[in-house]
Amino acid sequence: MISGLSGQGRNRAVRGGLGLCVRQVATGDFRMRAYAYLTKGSLLKFLLDNWMLIAVALSSGVMLMLPTLQGAASAGLSPTQAVLMINRDKAQIIDVCSAEEYAAGHLIGARHVPLDQLEQQLPGAVRNKSTPVILVCASGIRSKRAVAVAKKLGFEQAHSLAGGLKAWKEANLPVEKA
Repeated sequence: MISGLSGQGRNRAVRGGLGLCVRQVATGDFRMRAYAYLTKGSLLKFLLDNWMLIAVALSSGVMLMLPTLQGAASAGLSPTQAVLMINRDKAQIIDVCSAEEYAAGHLIGARHVPLDQLEQQLPGAVRNKSTPVILVCASGIRSKRAVAVAKKLGFEQAHSLAGGLKAWKEANLPVEKA
């Protein structure tokens, strides 16, 4: 299409939907360069014509970033981090499993406070609210809910063990049975 043009016609070439302009470089070697430019009218037209696609792209980007941002704050402690917190900060371990799960195996030194009784029994189990508290369950799901309850009660240093007792056992850390 452009090769059939000569002189100024080749310099002005083709204008398309977004204002794409192709013109010849003045070096005489017939190489072509593409210059894209957006005028105010064409940009506004593009935005108005494709507002749904732009909204979908922006919302999907936000949804992709949201778990990353939330995960940094609420992922919980790894077993190694939990051991360090227990040894250095004298953290209290609270097991929020059912009575059967607690009897089958729990972390050494863990106190059993079932999740449904956590609001009533946690202040008695851990008297100092500034003490770090590690909440544990079988898989880490219930302990995340328990962290929310503990923080509502004023325990700002409440943490969940990521992966729960399963991750603790996979790290070959000691477990005791009741």
